[in-house]
Amino acid sequence: MMGLGTIFITLGALFLCGLVADQVGRRTMLPRVTLLLGLGLLVGSAGFDLLPPEVAALYDFLSVAALTMVAFLLGGALTRENMAAHGKAILWISLCVVLVTVPLVAGALWLVGLALPAALALGAIAAATDPAATEDSLRQAGAKGPFAETLRGVVAIDDAWGMIVFSLVIVLARIVVGEPGEAGSEMLAEALVEIAGSLALGAAVGFPAAYLTGRLTPGEPQQSEALGVVCLTAGFAIWLDLSFLLAGMAAGTVIVNMARHHDRAFHEIEHVQWPFMILFFILAGASLEAEALAQVGLLGVVYSVGRIVARVIGGWAGARLGQRPRAERAWYGTALLPQAGVAVGMALVAAQELPMYGDLILTMAVATTVVFELIGPVATFFAARQVAKVSKADTI
Repeated sequence: MMGLGTIFITLGALFLCGLVADQVGRRTMLPRVTLLLGLGLLVGSAGFDLLPPEVAALYDFLSVAALTMVAFLLGGALTRENMAAHGKAILWISLCVVLVTVPLVAGALWLVGLALPAALALGAIAAATDPAATEDSLRQAGAKGPFAETLRGVVAIDDAWGMIVFSLVIVLARIVVGEPGEAGSEMLAEALVEIAGSLALGAAVGFPAAYLTGRLTPGEPQQSEALGVVCLTAGFAIWLDLSFLLAGMAAGTVIVNMARHHDRAFHEIEHVQWPFMILFFILAGASLEAEALAQVGLLGVVYSVGRIVARVIGGWAGARLGQRPRAERAWYGTALLPQAGVAVGMALVAAQELPMYGDLILTMAVATTVVFELIGPVATFFAARQVAKVSKADTI
């Protein structure tokens, strides 16, 4: 019973810490995500190691639950109206950010002496984003209007492009190493099957959910309905070895566009999401290894600077091609700086495919994730506020 009591005491303390972080964020304009991740670093193994192992073990469950909820909300941003108004910009920005990030980061690492296969893998990993931190920073900033709607659309499809490009780049890296074999082509085929399967699963859940939910309470699904759909989507995705992020986004997109009787399709998810997010971000911070920063040196600096520059250039180019207002163009890339677990997951795959560079790739991914999880939400928050100021000035 002592262990059970410890879990409840720890969870209670973490929820209250989330409340404090929320209030501090409101008064200081610091992103809640950065505060919670910083708290996680302090209480985790990199800090004072205060988290009981029973609580730390909840991280996998909480990460899937929280990220699937975020995926539904991001999918809900891809409405017909939003795509009609901003679809061109969403596609251009997401493509340009990925296509600029990969060669620029890989090229910079290669120029400072990193072997080309490892540089290519890290360039592809740099394309990954963190939808949860991006969404929460936008929410805290009170970001509304075309910039926020476009950015949510970009984040919703960004990881799909990232997975495709990552698979192609890993195949290229294996060829450079001299191991073209079947493994590279098989990995590419598996990635494409995973993307297609995840989208199909999202549609399979989304179509009946669009028709059946929101009938008991007119206008919006009840909380139990929303949680049921979220858990079913995540569970089937894990069971079928698919991406719960892509499946959740696809389901959210289908529901928001097909449910004609819904006024607020995801209102209840928004209500229940934050407690999950508190625990998720604190435990995410606790899982980071801050000492990894000391192991990467110049390569870590080049990767971080290269990724920032690439995001800014790619975001600006995509916004220009997508015909977004001039005042917004410089801020899309800045708002897309957060990087999280998707990058570490890609690094694990890259380490398996390129074992001779595995330790370096994993260390770089973990170390730079620490950096971008701390500074990324700040950048997103700042970008949203700057665009809001410009928009407000233009309307006066």
